[in-house]
Order: sequence, then structure tokens, then C-alpha cells
Amino acid sequence: MADSQSRLPDGRPRGRGLGLPFPGKPGPDNAITDVEGVAVGYATLIEGEGAIEVGKGPVRTGVTAILPRTPWRPDASVRAGAFTLNGNGEMTGTHWINEAGYFATPVAITNTHSLGIAHHATVRWITRQFGDDLGAYNWALPVIAETSDAYLNDMNGLHVTEEHVLAALDGAASGPLCEGNVGGGTGMTCYEFKGGTGTASRLVPILGSDYTVGALVQANHGIRPWLTILGVPVGQHLTDGRFKAAESGSIVVVVATDAPLLSIQLQRLARRITIGLGRTGSVSGDSSGDIFLAFSTANADPHAGSGGLSRLEYIPNSRLDGMFLAVVESVEEAIVNALVAAETMIGRDNREVRAIDHGALTELMGRYGRRGD
Repeated sequence: MADSQSRLPDGRPRGRGLGLPFPGKPGPDNAITDVEGVAVGYATLIEGEGAIEVGKGPVRTGVTAILPRTPWRPDASVRAGAFTLNGNGEMTGTHWINEAGYFATPVAITNTHSLGIAHHATVRWITRQFGDDLGAYNWALPVIAETSDAYLNDMNGLHVTEEHVLAALDGAASGPLCEGNVGGGTGMTCYEFKGGTGTASRLVPILGSDYTVGALVQANHGIRPWLTILGVPVGQHLTDGRFKAAESGSIVVVVATDAPLLSIQLQRLARRITIGLGRTGSVSGDSSGDIFLAFSTANADPHAGSGGLSRLEYIPNSRLDGMFLAVVESVEEAIVNALVAAETMIGRDNREVRAIDHGALTELMGRYGRRGD
């Protein structure tokens, strides 16, 4: 097993590093960046402590940026499909994705009240690089999503700035990714443990070719009794440190693939994200914003042909089951990776959200026969 599949860049374990026997074959780094051309960048804001003073902190937030293609250009669009399991949240740009089946901008994920500045700054990033060279209409519709970090963060203080978003976009890179308390996931919680950013990937052989599916999650959802890992009712055993009476969170998931797919097929992939989420125990509560995006980097210029006919390659529907399974498995593992990588955090008003205890988790998984080492 490649070290980056099971360990973070700083050497701490991921889910596989704890011996959790996730099914399927991951890509080289077990990350969304295993899809060639996809790059991810972070801006992480951690400042102050003690009682909240709106506008001053404490600050526990950030931005995650995803470039679907690198080098990015305004004509470097990708086929895409979106799906909303529960709509108590926001992802901009999805009206056009549902209408036309593609988008041509970066993706950014942040906290709920910083969605506007993330949109503004992403447009700034695009126009700084390309000015009026944005195509016939000279406009951009960035895809920006959010979850709420208000339990730990001075979210009303609006601490994310244009510079933070630009830094995340400028810093986007391929290769192994940090997880847990980073980027937009910095102040997020998951099943009443510390949550945040997680990623995973799968390799899928279809029709003689090997394709990659990668997922990135901003996990901020669920209550403890729901938490299930590889079929084990973890949340019913690890009960210390609870702080919620009911679901009040959200999850954003972005899935990328290099497989050639039609927009309607990518919408089908986006719907399968719900099953990966469900494997970890979520029922997608009324207060949750569970919003999903899937895109393909195949078909290099998928909306070309305004002056004539266009042609797309795509995998037949009858051969998509392996892709569906890869989405489910990578989303499930990405959520667990977010939990495993996250570290205990004390935020606003000295609220503490504990990280899941690695020793207690591995001991419990062993009791259920769910250890792979």
C-alpha cells in the first residue's frame, strides 16, 4: 500500500493507516487529485480563543478550492451533474449545470456566511488572469458551496477575505492532500466528533481502460448515534463528548472522474453519493444541506461546436455499475478520513469538539472483526 494512501503528508494515519479494511482499489494518493488535472488548495484560519466577540473571533474557518483542470482556462469546461439530497444549504452555479450540463470555473467550499465573498473572489481570480478573454458572454458563474461552522467559529464576523480565497486558488496543487482541520473544513464537526475535509479515490476498469473516481467532502453532518463505519455502529459505543440533541449540520461532496460520461450520467453519479453518505449512518436530517456535484475531465472541450456538430465519447449506461460502486466507496472512505484526520478543537466560547479516539475506534472495530491488519 502506498504510504499516501494510508497516511497524511505529516505522517499521521488516515483510515487505512488505522487498519480499517475499506473495499476497492484506491488511486496512488487515495485522493480526488488522483484524477489527472484536478488540483486542490486550502486557506486555513485559526485565530483567538475564549468568549466570542463578533468581528474579532475566535476564528476557526477557511476555504477549499478545487480546479477541475490544470492549467485552468475559461474555456476549459467540464461535463457535470448535480444532486441535492436535502436542500438546507447552497451551491451556486447548479442552475446552469442542470440546464447545460457543464461548468467552466473553479469550485470553492467555505462557511455559510462566506459564500458571497468566495464567489466574489473567485470571479476576481478569473478576471485577473484572463480579463475580457472569458468567451462570448464575458461572464463567469463560479461553483461555490458552504456548510456552517458557527458552533466553533465566529461565523458572523465574516473573517474570510478575498485574499484568503485567492490564496486557496493560487495554491491549488495535485498530489497528496491534507485532511481534517484544513480549508473550508477547519471549523466543521461530523457525527458530533471533529470533522472537516476528507478525500479518497477508486480505480475502475471498464471496457479495457482504467478510470479514476475521486471524492472530496466537507463533512459537517450527523449526530453521534447515527455514526456507522464499515457496518459497525461506532456512534452507539463511543458516546462521550456529545453536544447536539438533533441534526443541524451539512455535507458538501465533489466527485471527479476521468471517465468519459454524459451530463445525465454524471447526475447519476452525484445521486450515488447519497449511498456513500448513508453507509456512514446519515439519514440526511431536515436541517442538513446535503449537496453534491460530479464532473468529468474527459472530452476536452465538451461544449465546443457552436458553429457545427459536436461529438462526445461516453461509456454505455450498461457499464456504469463499477463507477457507481467507486463513488459509494470513495465517499464513504472520504468521510471516515475526515474524522480520522481531524484533531480536537476548542473554538468560540471555549466550546470543545473532540476528535474521534483512534485507539478506541480500532479496538471497537477489532471487536466486530473489522480490522484489516
